[in-house]
Amino acid sequence: MDIVLLLKALLLGFIEGLTEFLPVSSTGHLLLVGHFLGFHSTGRTFEVLIQLGAILAILTVYGERLLKIAADAPHDPAARRFILGVLIAFLPAVVIGVAAHDFIKGVLFETPAVVCTSLVIGGVVLLLVDRIKFQVRYTDATNYPLRVYLAIGLFQCLAMIPGTSRSGSTIVGALMLGADKRSAAEFSFFLAIPTMAGAFAYDLYKNRSILTMDDLAVTAVGFVAAFITAVVVVRGLLDFVSRHGYALFAWWRIAVGLAGFAGLAVLG
Repeated sequence: MDIVLLLKALLLGFIEGLTEFLPVSSTGHLLLVGHFLGFHSTGRTFEVLIQLGAILAILTVYGERLLKIAADAPHDPAARRFILGVLIAFLPAVVIGVAAHDFIKGVLFETPAVVCTSLVIGGVVLLLVDRIKFQVRYTDATNYPLRVYLAIGLFQCLAMIPGTSRSGSTIVGALMLGADKRSAAEFSFFLAIPTMAGAFAYDLYKNRSILTMDDLAVTAVGFVAAFITAVVVVRGLLDFVSRHGYALFAWWRIAVGLAGFAGLAVLG
């Protein structure tokens, strides 16, 4: 096993865990950094599979709460309604993700300029949304109206374009629909669980015949790094956005996107 390849996987896993739940596009960062490092995983599976490490990080923080919701579901209408809301929000990503999987992985993932453009545009949108004083109607991520859950799920589908950001799309959608900043970020966490678990399972199924033991070893290194880093981010993000909003992440997106364009111009 190439030690340099493992070090690259370690770095990319760290980047995944750091950025997955921030509205900055973890996939966009992985694809750009991987491009300039010369890292190209088999079938682009690495960039998808290590996201499950971030999922486990959510469960370390919200596991007890989610288990309580599941236990209450048989006799609590509110718990059943929240579970239904998450499934409703998840459904659009299933339909579009399956239908457009080959185009997303074969074309969009292989076009760094698309990533850079999405990062910059998304940063501008996030900056504008962060400055608008929307009327807050919802402060509990487990108690949105079902129509709001569906609308957030449709916003999430924008993240099929690498560089857009799954968490950024859902957070912006929730804010525009009347959620406060904290609950918008929290629901983005909850929706990530079925979304990324589904992406992991489907991508693994699609590429099962071409993956080697070396591919799995590289992925395992990135997976562990993503998990450890994401635990730290998830624990601190809600308090940060409650106090400071999303402007910092917007400027970061713009800076990374412009740096990516510069790197492409100089290095190709």
